[in-house]
Amino acid sequence: MNTPGWGWGPQDLGSPEVSRRSPAARGLPVESGMVLEDVESGWVGAVVSVEVVGGMRVVGLEDRHGRVKAFPLGPGFLLDGEPVRLTPPAPRSVPSGPRITRSGSVAVENLRASVAKESRVWVEGYHDAELVAKVWGHDLAVEGIVVEPLHGIDDLPAAIAEFHPGPGRRLGILVDHLVSGSKESRIADRALSVPGARGNVQILGHPYVDIWQAVKPAALGIPAWPVIPRGVDWKTGMAKALGMPHRTPQDVGRAWQAILARVDSYSDLEPALLGRVEELIDFLTAPDGY
Repeated sequence: MNTPGWGWGPQDLGSPEVSRRSPAARGLPVESGMVLEDVESGWVGAVVSVEVVGGMRVVGLEDRHGRVKAFPLGPGFLLDGEPVRLTPPAPRSVPSGPRITRSGSVAVENLRASVAKESRVWVEGYHDAELVAKVWGHDLAVEGIVVEPLHGIDDLPAAIAEFHPGPGRRLGILVDHLVSGSKESRIADRALSVPGARGNVQILGHPYVDIWQAVKPAALGIPAWPVIPRGVDWKTGMAKALGMPHRTPQDVGRAWQAILARVDSYSDLEPALLGRVEELIDFLTAPDGY
């Protein structure tokens, strides 16, 4: 015999009693990058933070425009259309093997950075420097190699001459859009003719218009980087095309920080950049490079 209200036997799915019932939400530990929808407001975003505010644990969801909104941890979310009840992050297990850095190398535990050597890595701008430091910072700290931004390479030959390269004082220079026949390639050729440069300066580059494009589109959740028309400032146009604020230099800076935040390791970068940076580090850390 069926007891009314227990849910046994055939039921009218259109009845008010049944339609009020929601599917049971499964408990789910919240994780960074998880894309969720808040059922009540319809807000959709990726998890970027889990904090305790006023004694309540809240989760921050960042939408595709870079806006972040906080919601109480608990029920009321959808993950791929499935109702979920968010629980605190699962405790991280202690790795049994050696720790791997963002660049894929084995971390040096209890590291005390080496005294900075005279050799340097030069990159074109702050964004390049931030990306290299984020992924290869541990490796460079071990070797005592400093990364410095150039703010463009138009005056590269003069900058190299002022640096006075030589044995034990090497330069590894990373250049944007270093392709055959480009302005950058002609500047690089002139720079290598500076006295002391041959054998002590290595100039390598990637094919991208800007270091932004060295981040894999998949890391940003897009199929490909948008094409920016000629005559439009590339970074401003890119921020706009990605649906980010773009009207001021500060907006563009924040757009880059949002992109950089999606880079967790070398696997989020294009091989055309990875190989060049590794070559520069090898050049600077070779036994005769000090």
